[in-house]
Amino acid sequence: MPECLNRVSVLFRFPITAFGNDNFLINRENMVEIISPFKIIAKDGKTSARAGLLYTKHGVIETPVFMPVATQASVKALTDEDLRGVKTQCILSNTYHLYLRPGVDLLAKMGGLHNFMRWDGGILTDSGGFQVHSLSHLRKITEDGVWFKSHHDGSKHFFTPENVIEYESKIGSDIWTCLDVLIPANAKHADARKALDVTKRWARRAAAKYHAITPQAIKPAGSGFEVSHSLLFGIIQGAIFPDLREEAAKDMSELPLHGFCIGGLSVGETREEMNLALAHTIPHLPAAKPRYLMGLGTPQEMLDCIERGVDMFDCVWPTRVARNGQVMTSNGKINIKNVAHRAEDKPLDETCDCFVCQKYSRAYLSHLFRAGELTSHRLLSAHNIRFLTRLMERARAAIKAGAFSELKKEIEAHYV
Repeated sequence: MPECLNRVSVLFRFPITAFGNDNFLINRENMVEIISPFKIIAKDGKTSARAGLLYTKHGVIETPVFMPVATQASVKALTDEDLRGVKTQCILSNTYHLYLRPGVDLLAKMGGLHNFMRWDGGILTDSGGFQVHSLSHLRKITEDGVWFKSHHDGSKHFFTPENVIEYESKIGSDIWTCLDVLIPANAKHADARKALDVTKRWARRAAAKYHAITPQAIKPAGSGFEVSHSLLFGIIQGAIFPDLREEAAKDMSELPLHGFCIGGLSVGETREEMNLALAHTIPHLPAAKPRYLMGLGTPQEMLDCIERGVDMFDCVWPTRVARNGQVMTSNGKINIKNVAHRAEDKPLDETCDCFVCQKYSRAYLSHLFRAGELTSHRLLSAHNIRFLTRLMERARAAIKAGAFSELKKEIEAHYV
């Protein structure tokens, strides 16, 4: 086996009726071999930043990577052609929202989410844990799963670790995630402990279900991998408590997973608290598997995390602020509503290669926004996403050149 192929073999017994910690035991009679189809191709000499390749059934994702959020099978205001035009490799969609509308059975009938939305790149699906958290007034968590009321019509539904895996199978995404319990950043240690314990037990149940319906068929191919099925990522919780973060990372590392989501951050904690939580998480994860920090998408925070060894990010932030007129440029943020831009005959960012900057002036975009034209949402959103995908391209190049710290310093001069 070549050194570049990151192969991890794990032996597990998955009990049929019980999933407590004492029942999830290593057993050589039932072997599950896990090959994480992730290849690290470069490391920065001064930091923990790394560049890699994540192989999926819809192609190879270069990391570090930013994934725009297509919550309901659409990145707001953008088409699949727009996403390709701004060099999007992978998008994130949401199991909770897709389950409610249009429904996972319809998606299965349509040939899966890729065919439904005519997207041929990667798709990662969030299990819905964040939505369950944000709709806390509409849900009840039990050991078996979570009851919630639809925010559309008030109808009652029940998510379990097992049926979420079934729903993701019908969606057909490339990367599935386990159902988890997310709590606020300011939660007490006892509450964070309780949520983490449930998340750990649910992860075992989700992994058992995944392997029951997804025989592993990842094969080394040339210098990479051949992947014909979806991958499974576990979610690490623990709020901002170092002991819980370390425990969660160690526990999740023992499960038969292809990668890891770092959840429960970017939910109100300070930048320093987030970095401390990462310092007690990443060292306890296997280096050969990808790490994805959920819900984070500002330039400076992403670079903080890349510096510490994170590979993947998603966030609604770049498109949400675009719909309010905020634009990211190589010289910092601007607001297209401001008077200064109303007569500027120059692009949003003269260094940007996106179709918006190649064609339209700040004056025109300012006019569209102030006139309430929806085209402004599309154009500003496309530019902001390209800013972040281009930042990830620059990060990959800087890591390969051993110059990541210099790139981070440059960006921080305009965004901190």
